Amino acid sequence: MLVHWIWLAQRSGVSDRVRMTLLEKFPDAEDVYHAVREELAVEGLTEQGMEALMDKSLDEAHKILAQCAQKGIRVMTMADEAYPSRLRAIPDPPVVLYMKGELPAFGDRPTIGVVGTRKASTYGLSIARRMGYQIARCGGILVSGMAFGIDGVATGAALEGQGFAVGVLGTGVDRVYPSSNRSLFGRMEREGCLLSEFPPGTPPYKWNFPRRNRIISGLSDGVLVVEAPERSGALITARRAGEQGRDVFVVPGNIDVAACAGSNALLRDGAAVATCGWDVVGEYASRYPAVTEWTVDTEPPVEEAPPMVAQNRKMPVPEPPKNKKGIDNGGHSPYIYGENTGVVLSETERAIVQYLERGRSLTDDVIAATGLPSGQVIGVLTMLEVRKIIRRLPGNMLELE
Repeated sequence: MLVHWIWLAQRSGVSDRVRMTLLEKFPDAEDVYHAVREELAVEGLTEQGMEALMDKSLDEAHKILAQCAQKGIRVMTMADEAYPSRLRAIPDPPVVLYMKGELPAFGDRPTIGVVGTRKASTYGLSIARRMGYQIARCGGILVSGMAFGIDGVATGAALEGQGFAVGVLGTGVDRVYPSSNRSLFGRMEREGCLLSEFPPGTPPYKWNFPRRNRIISGLSDGVLVVEAPERSGALITARRAGEQGRDVFVVPGNIDVAACAGSNALLRDGAAVATCGWDVVGEYASRYPAVTEWTVDTEPPVEEAPPMVAQNRKMPVPEPPKNKKGIDNGGHSPYIYGENTGVVLSETERAIVQYLERGRSLTDDVIAATGLPSGQVIGVLTMLEVRKIIRRLPGNMLELE
């Protein structure tokens, strides 16, 4: 029964490998539940784990099932036919997955994990968007951790490309983390798939994310690292991919940028170079007839950010300080930034500029203030940076030039 699978998944102190050993010994999770102490003694099981297995209360499992029914969350176990066979084959797969959206047909198309730093450069964000779009247009399935930065931008671009996208979370699938990706989470529920091994309500504990990474790589044929510093979760995912026998691809980065140091080191150690989506997806063309070569210069469409309206913002756009001049918007005319500069801003750019006139602000806070999709706002911020209206500072901070 499903409740017994959830019970097994929630046994504290029982590692994923031990769970797999138990499921090799017993036909089903229900048989593990009914087993006595002597039958449960397997290699790797600690005394703490044994005590957890001897706790036969199903109250927690029933509570989780009720939450899933209330929130429209589907539960999938390793016994289900739909459970991804590639994930089942890793040494430590999750025995239970919680899901929102629709699971793609992993066996029909190549699956590419796309990972990178949260504190990405303008170059990294631009390349992540291009790669996500091209992977989708080539017929690949994109998997990411849905984090801010590289993950979120690549995922949003895959949806723009009319492709399949899967987000693997380090929280419950009912939690939006980071909050700046709220719009993307909504799209993924409708157009993609959200997966987690953690039950509903699970907060973003930092130790959950390294565990999540083995699922990203486990689902994938290959993992693409777009931009990663020397110590990052993206490198953990790349390492797990290597351990699981997956291919690792890397976008070359600027050698003078710290955010590229880890990904460039992967290239030095033998990872494959990727400069377009087909460099990755094309590796699996002979295995998956559904893939289609796409030209190298294919770019995602330029996003035109819609005007920011008051009901769509968490924070009102402040009035410009009295000691500042040159911000003049006569009625519905184009917004002019800076006295006598002739720089014309859209409504969204104007709102961001006026928000930053308060002072330096985190990128996440600017995105949250707009109420718009994070990928869309990042595109606007990138253009403002290129036009030297704003500058990006260490720590993911922004300020006006």
